[in-house]
Amino acid sequence: MEIGYFTMPSHPPECGLKEGHDWDLQTLRWLDELGYQEAWIGEHHTAPWEPHPSPDLILAQAFLQTKNIRLGPGGFLLPYHHPAELANRVAMLDHLSEGRLNFGVAASGLPSDWAMFNVDGMSGQNRDMTREALEIILKMWTEDAPWTHTGKFWTVNKPDTMFDFLKPHIKPLQAPHPPIGVAGLSKGSDTLKLAGERGYIPMSLNLNPAYVGSHWESVEIGAAKTGRKPKRSDWRLVREVFIADTDEEAWRLSVGDMMGRMMGEYFLPLLGHFGFKDYLKAAPDVADSDVTVEYCARNNWIVGSPATVTEKIEKIYHEVGGFGTLLVFGFDYKHKPEAWHNSLRLLKQEVMPRLKHLDADLTRAA
Repeated sequence: MEIGYFTMPSHPPECGLKEGHDWDLQTLRWLDELGYQEAWIGEHHTAPWEPHPSPDLILAQAFLQTKNIRLGPGGFLLPYHHPAELANRVAMLDHLSEGRLNFGVAASGLPSDWAMFNVDGMSGQNRDMTREALEIILKMWTEDAPWTHTGKFWTVNKPDTMFDFLKPHIKPLQAPHPPIGVAGLSKGSDTLKLAGERGYIPMSLNLNPAYVGSHWESVEIGAAKTGRKPKRSDWRLVREVFIADTDEEAWRLSVGDMMGRMMGEYFLPLLGHFGFKDYLKAAPDVADSDVTVEYCARNNWIVGSPATVTEKIEKIYHEVGGFGTLLVFGFDYKHKPEAWHNSLRLLKQEVMPRLKHLDADLTRAA
């Protein structure tokens, strides 16, 4: 099993935009020093608790400040970008990364973002746009000119050479393109079916482990369409993780600090508005009102001493049938940086050596 990081990135609304950006860069430097495999940075436009509208800005800086870790958007919200422009921008970013870029894509799930960009998310327009945009981007990278794509949402040309020397020429460094990752949330996720269908990296967001188990079925359904055999070692699970020397200290620093505040003030109310609290329940008969920060910490989060966390990760691993990479969900602990760094360090140095026997390639296929 590998470990990585997934961050929205999350900052409290009173935090300055540069102040939050600098914390995220600091965290990415730590992850690289500690030997984490990868990190993913989200894109949002209308959420004060998720304030970064352009993950490539932080990635361009982070590639200069790190040496080994793979980094990527988690993901670019494809409905809000012109596919030809984004194809060139991502290709350039791959060169700047010297081949360390992962390309995460997403359809966008915030109604306030849909409203800003006039996208009808209620009808699934965002998902249709995402599929079309990705098709165009891949075509830009892999198919020779000239061609014209006339789609439902975009008409894009890849022109032949003009005036002897003007022509499309920008392609990614990684051939044929950087690894593509997609994140899924809902049960029977269409996005994760797409991952299975195309052989992309599937990422399951931070929900109840029992619920997340159904996500692999979506990957397999998609893979069956194209005759692929998906590998559980490619599957990423995002989890809230906080490790300290004792269970009590870890609880205090998570539930009683920024993790608890973000969940209580933002994430739980947001899921409640969407009717998504079921995704956090350990059993269907639990009332929505009982899904509190403390409930999530007990049932879904991975919080405790290294011994406790080792036990919890192993339990989740077997519950879902095996996965390849645990992605730590990012929080803003710039007021207690040593506690967050220590948690990341303990996961890498104390917990992971105890989980070496968990190999998703050897896990049952279903």
